[in-house]
Amino acid sequence: MNKTLLKSVREFKKPALATPLFMIGEVAMEVAIPTLMATVIDNGVMQKDMRYLTHTSIVLIAAAMLSLLFGVLGGIMASKASCGFAKNLRHDLFYKMQDFSFHNIDKFSTSSLITRMTTDVQNVQNAFQMVIRICFRAPLMFIFALAMVVRNGGRLILVFAVAVPVITIGMGIIMRKVYPAFTRAFKSYDKLNNVVEENVTGIRAVKAYVREADEEKRFAKANDMIHDNFVFGQKLTSLTSPLMMGTTYASMLAISWFGAHSIVSGAMTTGQLMSVISYTMQILMSLMMISMIVIMLAISRASAQRISEVLETQTDMDTNEQGEQTVADGSIDFDHVNFSYNGKNDTLCLHDITMHVSSGETIGILGNTGCGKSTLVSLIARLYDTTDGAVKVGGKDVRQYALHSLRAEVSMVLQKNQLFSGTIAENLRWSKPDASDAEIKEACAIAQANEFIDPLPDGLQTHVEQGGANFSGGQKQRLCIARAILKKPRVVIFDDSTSAVDTSTDRKIKEALKAYAPETTKVIISQRISSVADADRIYILQEGRIVDNGTHEELLSRNELYRSLYKTQNKEVEHA
Repeated sequence: MNKTLLKSVREFKKPALATPLFMIGEVAMEVAIPTLMATVIDNGVMQKDMRYLTHTSIVLIAAAMLSLLFGVLGGIMASKASCGFAKNLRHDLFYKMQDFSFHNIDKFSTSSLITRMTTDVQNVQNAFQMVIRICFRAPLMFIFALAMVVRNGGRLILVFAVAVPVITIGMGIIMRKVYPAFTRAFKSYDKLNNVVEENVTGIRAVKAYVREADEEKRFAKANDMIHDNFVFGQKLTSLTSPLMMGTTYASMLAISWFGAHSIVSGAMTTGQLMSVISYTMQILMSLMMISMIVIMLAISRASAQRISEVLETQTDMDTNEQGEQTVADGSIDFDHVNFSYNGKNDTLCLHDITMHVSSGETIGILGNTGCGKSTLVSLIARLYDTTDGAVKVGGKDVRQYALHSLRAEVSMVLQKNQLFSGTIAENLRWSKPDASDAEIKEACAIAQANEFIDPLPDGLQTHVEQGGANFSGGQKQRLCIARAILKKPRVVIFDDSTSAVDTSTDRKIKEALKAYAPETTKVIISQRISSVADADRIYILQEGRIVDNGTHEELLSRNELYRSLYKTQNKEVEHA
């Protein structure tokens, strides 16, 4: 896990390595100061030697200034390294997600990925800064100060033989309870983000069904889970303060008591006792800092594991960058294809699919909800790989192509229309970045989107809100269709993408597209027979199997399911 995360340090290795060096310098100066103070008291103040007092005081001030300088430089370097590390970590997470297959994405929820890129990265950043700064400072301070107590205080070191085990055992008990609490808290963040995401994206449905109160309860439940887990964790971590302070005061009292006896007996000077007290404070402060590190590491450990889980997930789809770069034509072949989302043959979604589509043909796919229509066409663009069998485009197995080359020639208009913040033109240029305004207008005319774009004051420069919230469902569908056909792909797939468009507009889109790109293969998934009636061939799916195929007339004459669906839809149109 740590090895995976440290790969993201990269160009910030220098400030990350410089920070401990500055911390060593700061600790060296801080440890030297009590000894200098002891000599000032014993050899300057007690001996009334003003010359010695002046010279040593100058050295003392210089040591203090150097300690301050090293501390400031260490803080700057630590901030630079930790912020850079977090930046690279977010970069690596985002780019890793871009390489994920749909199967990989299905493993993580959207809300969970967002939490990992924000809250979890922030926790790891804080922990990294503490590690490179305090993780060096505190142990070095503890060791050096302890050595100076042995040098100046002799037997007084025995006080720490009791204090250190008390603190260590106490911190160990607290940390065993803290880690599970924070692990549960960060998982609760995923649930909270999921509730917020669903509520915001589905706000129209929430208001339409007057479900605000129910959504508030869902939010309160997730929010309370985070609150309760963090409160429990913070209660436990708050026990470290009385543990540390109690041990500190007890140690100071013991050292003062035994040190006073040593001064009276002549075994120790006043300056030495003062230095031992100062070193005692440094030792106990370093232990307190170590306890803070332990707490932060306990909090960040859960975050680090969640980030590593994403970074270490292997993309289960080979992008084959050195594969075929050119798709010859739009022909499609399914050769005894089986498919399961978990890759197991006992949970197949598609069973022995065999079909051939010639380049330039228009085919329709009909079937009940959940029969596998969308799954079938997702294999053409290689959004998933087959469990058994092969899918071919342009006469070659889709796995032989470089993935970007295949998808550049297979456009999909999905059921869920996704637009992004920006202008209409910027959204449409997703498929063809160098498209001219004339090409965009032509694609919009084919998709019948010009009907609502032309009257807009800003035309193609009209701003699109997040998710296309300022456009209707039918308008978003037409914009997505225009985006898909703009690059004139070999294959274009319409996955129930005209469901919000009236039949007249639907027909105009199909006719215009046929004239615009006659060589492009069109695959149409629809619940409406009117959308596929003019197709060269129509396939009927039931429970993941092709049960029949033929032209509209052929299926009407022999297929009872098709005929029944046709009559039902015609009656609905007549009544409408």
